[in-house]
Amino acid sequence: MNILVYPGSFDPITIGHMDIIRRAVKLCDQLIVAVLPNSNKKAAFSVKERVELIQASIDAEKDFTLAERVKVDAYHGLRVDYCRNVGAMATVRGIRRESDFPYEAEQVAANRLLYREYEAILLPCRPDLAFTSSTIVREVAKYGGDISGMVPQVCCDYIFKRLQLKKQPAEVKINGG
Repeated sequence: MNILVYPGSFDPITIGHMDIIRRAVKLCDQLIVAVLPNSNKKAAFSVKERVELIQASIDAEKDFTLAERVKVDAYHGLRVDYCRNVGAMATVRGIRRESDFPYEAEQVAANRLLYREYEAILLPCRPDLAFTSSTIVREVAKYGGDISGMVPQVCCDYIFKRLQLKKQPAEVKINGG
Protein backbone atom coordinates (compact mmCIF):
# COMPACT_ATOMS: atom_id res chain seq x y z
CA MET A 1 0.00 0.00 0.00
CA ASN A 2 1.36 3.41 -0.99
CA ILE A 3 0.95 5.80 1.93
CA LEU A 4 1.63 9.52 1.83
CA VAL A 5 1.65 11.84 4.83
CA TYR A 6 0.53 15.45 4.56
CA PRO A 7 1.96 17.00 7.74
CA GLY A 8 1.17 20.48 8.96
CA SER A 9 -0.19 22.63 11.72
CA PHE A 10 -3.48 23.38 9.88
CA ASP A 11 -4.25 26.20 12.34
CA PRO A 12 -6.93 26.38 10.87
CA ILE A 13 -7.45 24.37 7.69
CA THR A 14 -7.84 26.48 4.54
CA ILE A 15 -9.22 25.86 1.07
CA GLY A 16 -5.59 25.66 -0.05
CA HIS A 17 -5.01 22.74 2.32
CA MET A 18 -8.13 21.05 0.96
CA ASP A 19 -6.88 21.52 -2.59
CA ILE A 20 -3.60 19.77 -1.70
CA ILE A 21 -5.56 16.95 0.00
CA ARG A 22 -7.74 16.43 -3.09
CA ARG A 23 -4.70 16.35 -5.37
CA ALA A 24 -2.45 14.26 -3.13
CA VAL A 25 -5.01 11.49 -2.59
CA LYS A 26 -4.83 10.79 -6.34
CA LEU A 27 -1.14 9.86 -5.91
CA CYS A 28 -1.51 7.15 -3.28
CA ASP A 29 -3.63 4.41 -1.76
CA GLN A 30 -3.91 6.26 1.56
CA LEU A 31 -3.24 9.85 2.54
CA ILE A 32 -2.70 10.65 6.19
CA VAL A 33 -3.28 14.28 7.09
CA ALA A 34 -1.11 14.58 10.19
CA VAL A 35 -1.68 17.51 12.53
CA LEU A 36 1.35 18.46 14.55
CA PRO A 37 1.83 20.95 17.32
CA ASN A 38 4.40 23.54 16.20
CA SER A 39 6.56 24.57 19.15
CA ASN A 40 7.53 27.77 17.31
CA LYS A 41 3.94 29.02 17.13
CA LYS A 42 1.18 29.69 19.63
CA ALA A 43 -1.77 27.79 18.21
CA ALA A 44 -5.19 29.40 17.90
CA PHE A 45 -6.89 25.98 17.87
CA SER A 46 -6.19 22.88 19.92
CA VAL A 47 -4.91 19.78 18.13
CA LYS A 48 -8.30 18.16 18.79
CA GLU A 49 -10.12 21.09 17.16
CA ARG A 50 -7.81 21.03 14.14
CA VAL A 51 -8.32 17.29 13.65
CA GLU A 52 -12.10 17.75 13.88
CA LEU A 53 -12.11 20.72 11.51
CA ILE A 54 -10.12 18.74 8.92
CA GLN A 55 -12.36 15.69 9.31
CA ALA A 56 -15.49 17.83 8.97
CA SER A 57 -14.05 19.40 5.82
CA ILE A 58 -13.30 16.00 4.29
CA ASP A 59 -16.73 14.64 5.23
CA ALA A 60 -18.45 17.68 3.73
CA GLU A 61 -16.88 16.94 0.34
CA LYS A 62 -19.19 13.93 0.02
CA ASP A 63 -16.47 12.26 -2.08
CA PHE A 64 -16.14 8.51 -1.57
CA THR A 65 -12.44 8.56 -2.50
CA LEU A 66 -11.63 11.17 0.14
CA ALA A 67 -13.77 9.49 2.78
CA GLU A 68 -12.21 6.08 2.15
CA ARG A 69 -8.59 7.03 1.53
CA VAL A 70 -7.89 10.03 3.76
CA LYS A 71 -7.17 9.52 7.44
CA VAL A 72 -6.74 12.44 9.83
CA ASP A 73 -4.32 11.91 12.69
CA ALA A 74 -2.28 13.90 15.21
CA TYR A 75 1.26 13.35 16.33
CA HIS A 76 3.93 14.89 18.45
CA GLY A 77 7.57 14.38 17.59
CA LEU A 78 9.75 14.08 14.53
CA ARG A 79 8.08 13.93 11.13
CA VAL A 80 10.46 11.17 10.01
CA ASP A 81 9.58 9.00 13.01
CA TYR A 82 5.90 9.37 12.20
CA CYS A 83 6.50 8.49 8.53
CA ARG A 84 8.56 5.46 9.48
CA ASN A 85 5.91 4.30 12.00
CA VAL A 86 3.02 4.47 9.49
CA GLY A 87 5.07 3.07 6.61
CA ALA A 88 4.77 6.20 4.46
CA MET A 89 6.67 6.32 1.19
CA ALA A 90 6.80 10.15 1.25
CA THR A 91 5.36 13.33 2.64
CA VAL A 92 3.37 15.88 0.66
CA ARG A 93 3.80 19.60 1.11
CA GLY A 94 2.12 22.50 -0.65
CA ILE A 95 4.23 25.31 -2.08
CA ARG A 96 2.36 28.61 -2.30
CA ARG A 97 5.10 30.68 -3.85
CA GLU A 98 8.73 30.45 -4.88
CA SER A 99 9.94 31.70 -1.50
CA ASP A 100 8.52 28.54 0.19
CA PHE A 101 10.90 26.28 -1.73
CA PRO A 102 14.16 26.96 0.19
CA TYR A 103 12.47 26.21 3.54
CA GLU A 104 10.92 22.99 2.23
CA ALA A 105 14.19 21.91 0.58
CA GLU A 106 16.01 22.49 3.89
CA GLN A 107 13.42 20.37 5.72
CA VAL A 108 13.82 17.54 3.20
CA ALA A 109 17.62 17.60 3.56
CA ALA A 110 17.42 17.60 7.37
CA ASN A 111 14.88 14.77 7.39
CA ARG A 112 17.04 12.68 5.06
CA LEU A 113 19.87 12.92 7.60
CA LEU A 114 17.53 11.28 10.10
CA TYR A 115 15.85 8.81 7.74
CA ARG A 116 17.69 7.93 4.51
CA GLU A 117 14.53 6.68 2.77
CA TYR A 118 12.68 9.94 3.40
CA GLU A 119 11.09 11.44 0.27
CA ALA A 120 8.94 14.51 -0.21
CA ILE A 121 6.50 15.55 -2.91
CA LEU A 122 6.15 19.31 -3.26
CA LEU A 123 2.90 20.35 -4.92
CA PRO A 124 2.59 23.92 -6.17
CA CYS A 125 -0.71 25.46 -5.17
CA ARG A 126 -3.22 26.89 -7.58
CA PRO A 127 -2.40 30.52 -8.42
CA ASP A 128 -5.74 31.73 -7.01
CA LEU A 129 -4.82 30.21 -3.62
CA ALA A 130 -1.24 31.48 -3.40
CA PHE A 131 -2.03 34.12 -0.80
CA THR A 132 -4.39 32.13 1.38
CA SER A 133 -2.77 30.98 4.59
CA SER A 134 -3.83 30.06 8.10
CA THR A 135 -2.08 33.20 9.35
CA ILE A 136 -4.15 35.41 7.05
CA VAL A 137 -7.36 33.58 8.03
CA ARG A 138 -6.64 34.18 11.72
CA GLU A 139 -5.86 37.86 11.15
CA VAL A 140 -8.92 38.55 8.97
CA ALA A 141 -11.26 36.74 11.38
CA LYS A 142 -9.78 38.52 14.37
CA TYR A 143 -10.94 41.85 12.92
CA GLY A 144 -14.32 40.56 11.79
CA GLY A 145 -13.51 40.18 8.09
CA ASP A 146 -15.09 37.68 5.73
CA ILE A 147 -13.16 34.39 5.68
CA SER A 148 -15.75 32.42 3.70
CA GLY A 149 -13.55 32.33 0.59
CA MET A 150 -10.53 31.14 2.57
CA VAL A 151 -11.74 28.16 4.61
CA PRO A 152 -13.99 25.18 3.93
CA GLN A 153 -17.62 26.29 4.19
CA VAL A 154 -18.51 23.62 6.75
CA CYS A 155 -15.98 25.18 9.19
CA CYS A 156 -16.40 28.85 8.34
CA ASP A 157 -18.77 29.94 11.12
CA TYR A 158 -16.95 27.95 13.79
CA ILE A 159 -13.55 29.33 12.80
CA PHE A 160 -14.84 32.90 12.52
CA LYS A 161 -16.63 32.89 15.88
CA ARG A 162 -13.79 31.10 17.63
CA LEU A 163 -11.11 33.52 16.43
CA GLN A 164 -13.21 36.62 16.92
CA LEU A 165 -14.33 35.71 20.43
CA LYS A 166 -10.87 34.56 21.59
CA LYS A 167 -12.22 32.00 24.03
CA GLN A 168 -11.65 28.29 24.40
CA PRO A 169 -14.83 26.25 23.99
CA ALA A 170 -15.60 23.58 26.55
CA GLU A 171 -16.58 21.21 23.74
CA VAL A 172 -15.80 21.21 20.04
CA LYS A 173 -18.96 21.60 17.92
CA ILE A 174 -18.39 22.01 14.23
CA ASN A 175 -21.31 22.77 11.92
CA GLY A 176 -23.82 22.04 14.63
CA GLY A 177 -22.34 18.56 15.25
